[in-house]
Amino acid sequence: MKFVLSFALASLAAGVSIRSPSTNLYEGTKVYHVKTGRHLADVQKRLAVFSHNVWESASDHIDVAIPRHEVARFEALGLDTRVLHADLGASIAAESEVKSTWKRQEYNTSGDWFDSYHSYEDHIEYFKELQESFPENSNWTSSGTSYEGRDIYGIHMWGAGGPGKPAVLWHGTVHAREWIVAPTLEYITKQLIDGYKSGDNLTQTFLNSYDFYIFPIVNPDGFVYTQTTDRLWRKNRQPPPATAANQTCYGRDINRNWEHNWDANTRGASKNECSQVYRGERPRDAPENAAMDDFLRNLRDKQGIKLYVDWHSYSQLILCPFGHDEYLYAPQLGKWTNAASLMSQTIAANSSNATTYTFGPSGAVLYPTTGVGVDHVYAVGRAEWSYTIELPDTGAFGFVLPPERIRPAAEESWVGQRVLLNLLDEVFFDGQGPAISY
Repeated sequence: MKFVLSFALASLAAGVSIRSPSTNLYEGTKVYHVKTGRHLADVQKRLAVFSHNVWESASDHIDVAIPRHEVARFEALGLDTRVLHADLGASIAAESEVKSTWKRQEYNTSGDWFDSYHSYEDHIEYFKELQESFPENSNWTSSGTSYEGRDIYGIHMWGAGGPGKPAVLWHGTVHAREWIVAPTLEYITKQLIDGYKSGDNLTQTFLNSYDFYIFPIVNPDGFVYTQTTDRLWRKNRQPPPATAANQTCYGRDINRNWEHNWDANTRGASKNECSQVYRGERPRDAPENAAMDDFLRNLRDKQGIKLYVDWHSYSQLILCPFGHDEYLYAPQLGKWTNAASLMSQTIAANSSNATTYTFGPSGAVLYPTTGVGVDHVYAVGRAEWSYTIELPDTGAFGFVLPPERIRPAAEESWVGQRVLLNLLDEVFFDGQGPAISY
């Protein structure tokens, strides 16, 4: 949204691996893109008899991981499929090779941080290095702690005139397996800092106009678990309710646990604690969610929230409220979709991978979701702009995106955010201004 977790801060040696036991756990597992057309329910019923892990489910397809011992039986179904990973274990091993050498105090001169994935501890150190490089205009912040007691860390940044302006709130790695998210947010943070210090007029305007609150890993327990035990873990690591029949089913989906419309649609989340989209017993009963909710309510009351983005992967989508009702559209939908269209066009024009983003209300574009951040921060946090962004790709690699795709995804995202940030105070549909200049 996969063994050594601690590397010496002095150096990460080239060729070091953060490979987890998932390499063996998923050896021989194949990942398929299954075209369902109008027969989604029928395909889901046929899949129900198999051990499988759904990566993505849309109106016309399902991406699904099938363990080695089920592959022959699955292929005998004769479904319309395309193989995404012929051996998921091998793909995880390749993904987890750390190619970069990075030293604390050298983030400005070491450009290859974005050529590899990294351990949780090194993400913390890298983000600290970013903050310490911008001491007069930032501070280290936290929204609280996770179930297992890890700090939900972040950076608060501002420009001329000091802090206290309307807030831009970004958070990511809500779903633990979405490894591309943290380096993307780190890259964007670095561009803001470097651009401000170098005198880039547009970047200075952003930081002079808004306070930025950036939380790259809000599900630290789940993320660590992806690096020690199961690369494809999604939820947090909270035990199941004491009343649950199955006490082995850990975790709540933090992005189904927000208060707004938590129980508004039976298709939007699951009551089953074993489900990947388990909503919890009640809203905010995931400590990570409660902490972030308290943080944003305080931000709402003190500064106001100009923009909220919840960063995920994968599918290349820019989604806005609402998720719980496919037929309910917010009054701001016109400017939200117009801005998303401009982002998508600009990313595509500047992308070496011809990356395009689909956009629109999440319930209509994707599928029903309840208790999600993008709706809650708009409705309760009163954010003027609210998006979920699903990063690359569209399924060729899915959650296990090769390291060589980190930098392009991050660079494209910064291109898109420069467009969006420049539109936040724009008057739309008046025939003038930056909205018509892209």
